[in-house]
Amino acid sequence: MIFDTDILIWVQRGNQKAARLVDATPERFISILTYMELLQCPSSSAMQRVTKDFLSEFYFEVLPITEKIGHRAAVYVEEHSLATGIRAGDAIIAATAVEHNHVLISGDRRHFKGIQGLKLKIFKP
Repeated sequence: MIFDTDILIWVQRGNQKAARLVDATPERFISILTYMELLQCPSSSAMQRVTKDFLSEFYFEVLPITEKIGHRAAVYVEEHSLATGIRAGDAIIAATAVEHNHVLISGDRRHFKGIQGLKLKIFKP
């Protein structure tokens, strides 16, 4: 399962439902974009270290952007940005999930709505 950034932010903020979801998921993946988003949130290097330690401790595998993912994300932006407001970051995360044939779990249904081939699971905190 690929986790959207919002799920991991909820975990960091102490949301028990999000923490249980992560704990109950045996294979945990994130897009490199989610990794970068998580690292830009903390206000100190110590907090960045906490984030990196969390990802390591729970064995999150960071999936890189490939040429196919980049192309697919560009198509998603072109096809869906006016209707759903999807931005480059969410398009890359969705394309990563589709290219790896993984379910994407997110609290954001609107941005991912209508993307062909995306297996989306909505999380409500």
